[in-house]
Amino acid sequence: MNALYSLFAVFVLVLLAMLGAGSLGWHSLFGVVIPYVAMAIFFVGFIAKVLGWARTPVPFRIPTTAGQQKSLDWIKYNKIDNPVSSGATFIRMVLEVLLFRSLFRNLAVERYNPEAGVDVKVRYASAKWLWLFAIMFHYSFLVVVVRHLRLFTEPVPIFLKPLEFFDGILQVGIPTMYTSDIVLLLGLTLLLLRRIVIPNLRYISLPADYFPLFLIMGIGTSGVLMRYFLKTNIISIKELAMGLATFQPMVPEGIGTVFYVHVFLVSILLAYFPFSKLMHLGGVFLSPTRNLPNDSRRKRHINPWNDPTIKPHSYADYENEFRAPMAEAGIRLEKGLDEAKTETAE
Repeated sequence: MNALYSLFAVFVLVLLAMLGAGSLGWHSLFGVVIPYVAMAIFFVGFIAKVLGWARTPVPFRIPTTAGQQKSLDWIKYNKIDNPVSSGATFIRMVLEVLLFRSLFRNLAVERYNPEAGVDVKVRYASAKWLWLFAIMFHYSFLVVVVRHLRLFTEPVPIFLKPLEFFDGILQVGIPTMYTSDIVLLLGLTLLLLRRIVIPNLRYISLPADYFPLFLIMGIGTSGVLMRYFLKTNIISIKELAMGLATFQPMVPEGIGTVFYVHVFLVSILLAYFPFSKLMHLGGVFLSPTRNLPNDSRRKRHINPWNDPTIKPHSYADYENEFRAPMAEAGIRLEKGLDEAKTETAE
C-alpha cells in the first residue's frame, strides 16, 4: 500500500502539470515561477541542513569499523576500515563517496531451516547486487545531470563532447540513444523491485522510501519520451533554460506539454530533496561514523556537553567510594578491601 500511495502521488503531480501547462496554458507558472521557487527551497534547505549538522557536537568517537584496530606494533591493523589518522580517514571517505565501499562489503542475512524439526539457523551471503544497482543508478543519474549543462551554457563546456560521445557510443537509433538513460531507468526499476519483492524490506518500507523512486522514474520517463518519441523544440527549450540561468526568463512558444511535466517533476524533486532521505548526498560528508578516525585509545576526547564545574569521576575514584557495597554485592574489584586498607594506612 505504501508503494501505491507514492505512485498515486506522482500520478497526481503529472496530472497537475498536464492540466496546468496543457489545458490551462500556465506556461510561465510551470516554466519559470515553480522552478525558481524549487531552486530557492533546495539551496536554502540544503545549506540549513548542512549547517545544522556541522554545528551539532560529536561527544564521542563513533566511527563504524570493519577491521583490526591499531594497538601493539606487532599486530597488523586495517588502515582503511579502522583508520587512526586523518589521511587514512580521507581515503576511506573517498572510497565511500565514489565507490560505495561499505555497501560493497554488505552481506545478506537470512534465516533458514535446513531440515524439518531442526532449529532455524542464520546464514550470510554476498549482496553485491545491491551495490551494483546503486552504482548503476547514481552514476547514470550523475551523467544525465551533467549532460543537461548543455541547455544552460553557451558556449557548451568542452568536457561535454567526450562525455556525450562515450555515453552514446552504441549509436542505437536516431537520435542516438544514450546508455545513461537506459541504465538510469534500469537501476531505478531494480531498486524499486528490491523493496517490493523482498518481504522483510517491504515490511519496513515507508512512502518516503518509494516516493523518490517513483518521482525520479517519472522524470526519467518524461525525458526519454521527449528525446526519443515525442517531438520537442530543443531550441525553444534552450532559450527557456538560458533565460532561467541568466535570470532573464522568457517562455518561448512551441514547447510541448511533456516538457512542463518534466520540469515540474524536477522542481518537486528539488524542493523535496532537503527534507528527505536523499540528503545523504550532503550528510555522508558530516557523518561521524565515516569522517572520524578511530583514535579513542590514542587521544582523550572531551565531551563538549560536559559541565565544566563537574570534575571527571574515574573508575578508581568510583571504586574507592563504593568499595564496601560492591564487595558485599560480590562485584569483582580491582583492589580488595584489605589491599585498599593497606594502601590507605601507608
